[in-house]
Amino acid sequence: MPELPDLEVFSHNLNSKLAGKKLLKISPKKGLKVNVSLTLLKRALEGNSVKTVYREGKELRFLFNNDQVLGLHLMLHGELRWIKQGESFKSTLLELYFKHDINLALTDFQRKANVKLNPEKTDVPDAMSSKANFNFWKEKLKSRGSIKNLLMDQHVIRGIGNAYADEILWQARISPFSTSNKIPTQQIKTLAKSVKSVLKNAQRKIRKASPQIIGGEIRDFLVIHNSKNKRSPHGKPVKVKAVGGRKTYYTDEQKLYH
Repeated sequence: MPELPDLEVFSHNLNSKLAGKKLLKISPKKGLKVNVSLTLLKRALEGNSVKTVYREGKELRFLFNNDQVLGLHLMLHGELRWIKQGESFKSTLLELYFKHDINLALTDFQRKANVKLNPEKTDVPDAMSSKANFNFWKEKLKSRGSIKNLLMDQHVIRGIGNAYADEILWQARISPFSTSNKIPTQQIKTLAKSVKSVLKNAQRKIRKASPQIIGGEIRDFLVIHNSKNKRSPHGKPVKVKAVGGRKTYYTDEQKLYH
């Protein structure tokens, strides 16, 4: 599933190409999940120009000049692709046709990706926001749940998923199986810094690897959540444990607090 760094790069590249472009036609396909009728969706967006494309948590948002917002959640396998003339893709859920023959498709073979017109706003801070500071984490870590589950909880903090939770916790040297309220103050400070540094570095790596990317995932630079890496940068074996249907990658360099 695309996480904050992926989506931040996607939104930048989409905005570079679509800002100021008029949406001529929106073409929903069979299986598209949307929160309004297709008639209302088309009426709200067609004929209007994109003002900006931005990331909101783990979603992409297209703001139009009439203040309508199209939200896209790619879920696990959703992907955005530019459509060349005469081209079509399997498992297409939505096509957007813009002026000057710039066209975009949303695909997902699982048909889990979904669309929302004017998604509800939330007070939950983004992982990259200034609100997600030491004091924020100190308060949230009063929970008795596991630290990894807390990092991935979009009702607590938005943008972090399975892969980057592992990377953040390794950098902070905190075991993913630690109980949140047992983590000492000094490690909370380290965690707060690791969240920002890991996510910023990932964006740089993704842009370098694929400057024009708008879909898919680039993960080969990850140091811990990476099936190809058997040892950490410091030579410790990378362990893998399946928890709740997800794989957690970690090493003995990370301290368990419980």
